[in-house]
Amino acid sequence: MLLELIVKVAAVFAAFLVLPLLVGQTEHKLMAHMQGRLGPMHAGGFHGWAQLIADGVKFAQKEDLVPDAADKPVFKLAPAVALLPYLLVILFIPLGPGDLVGANLDMGLFIVVALVGVGVLAVLMAGWSSANKYTLIGALRGAAQLMAYELPLVLAAASVAVAAGTLSLPAIVEAWNPWWLLWQAPAALVFFTAGLAEIRRPPFDAPVADSELVFGYLTEYAGLRFALLLLAEYVGIVVISALTAVLFLGGWRGPGPESLGWLWTLLKTGALAAVVIWLRVAWPRLRVDQIQALCWKGLVPIALAQLVLTTAVALAV
Repeated sequence: MLLELIVKVAAVFAAFLVLPLLVGQTEHKLMAHMQGRLGPMHAGGFHGWAQLIADGVKFAQKEDLVPDAADKPVFKLAPAVALLPYLLVILFIPLGPGDLVGANLDMGLFIVVALVGVGVLAVLMAGWSSANKYTLIGALRGAAQLMAYELPLVLAAASVAVAAGTLSLPAIVEAWNPWWLLWQAPAALVFFTAGLAEIRRPPFDAPVADSELVFGYLTEYAGLRFALLLLAEYVGIVVISALTAVLFLGGWRGPGPESLGWLWTLLKTGALAAVVIWLRVAWPRLRVDQIQALCWKGLVPIALAQLVLTTAVALAV
């Protein structure tokens, strides 16, 4: 029992460290090809595969600067607060059937949605503690954005939970049917879009708008702490993509034996992560007012309508 627990924790920690690096490297290469440029090609040899590792080493060697007027304990704690919730979320995401999940709880979906929302604390801590007006504005933008998009995210997740009749993530995958691809498509779109806003990815990157706020709530960070905050962004991509795959795309369900279920989960997660990268290249940044309008005038009504429809169908059946 203890050995199984140690193996699961080690596997989750390995995924926490490896998958974001793969997403980051993929983003660099995909963006380079989409924009018609080579990008770094020499580190490690083939297509510069080790460039991201080289960047990490570079960040680790940089001087750890803290502004004189900053609230130093809060400033130093913010990167850890940004990373820890995503590490805990990965514990509940099933990779495949059976024991291929760190923790299978009946309230798994509830816990996951609650943990994803903790990211707003890290944004506020980083922006406020830096003692910089640009970081503070970025933090307030981020807080307003995360608090708004939490509602459509929860409503979309609730639609799937009602359809499956459970809050357990593995049980939701077991209850999944291919026709959900049509029936729950609006909820899937809302969940994925709200997830992008939650992790502040383009086109929802107003909290770190370089043309307006230097680099938003990240402006005063340097060295390893800055690298950890960037790592939190890539972990967020993995988490949102994996949750979308598990809730709306059947997770490990696919052609072939269930023993290959882990591969289907990874392929679906990777495909959604590629969409996140594509959106960064293809879509311009939304203004703050456009971000709020999309949430309250677009995503929330769609999510509410989908939840009503799902509830009516569930009661009828």
